[in-house]
Amino acid sequence: MLKETFERAAISFAIGSFAGLIVNFIIDIIAGALGAEGFCSISPDFQALFPTTAMAAYANVLLYGCISASFAAMTFVYEIERIGFLIQSIIYFAVTSTVCLLITMLLWQLQRYPAALFGTLAGYAVTHVIMITMAYKKLRKDVREINQELLPMT
Repeated sequence: MLKETFERAAISFAIGSFAGLIVNFIIDIIAGALGAEGFCSISPDFQALFPTTAMAAYANVLLYGCISASFAAMTFVYEIERIGFLIQSIIYFAVTSTVCLLITMLLWQLQRYPAALFGTLAGYAVTHVIMITMAYKKLRKDVREINQELLPMT
């Protein structure tokens, strides 16, 4: 289980980093096409934490990878059957939201913009509620199908 978790996290890290790179690249291209000269899709406050814009860009990409890796790595919690679906979901939400929030606050400096922080938190919570609801419905369906196969026909 540990090896699979690390593999999932590593693959997700690579995909998340690459996706972050592509998204920033597209934003920069669109901004340039719209006439925003010298625009960089990285927060100026985040850039200020580094000696060069290139270093900030590298850190930005790596941090997006870390967010993605945390989501993939934490799926192991759903393989621990003895704690139940509700506890699994709470643990998954708590860990991934902490990682995601800390990194996005660093990247986007959300603490300086209360509306953006609230919007990010609300969006994250709504997304998790939808994910957990869908997973619960699938779990109930699977249990119902298993029970139908196990019960003798009457």
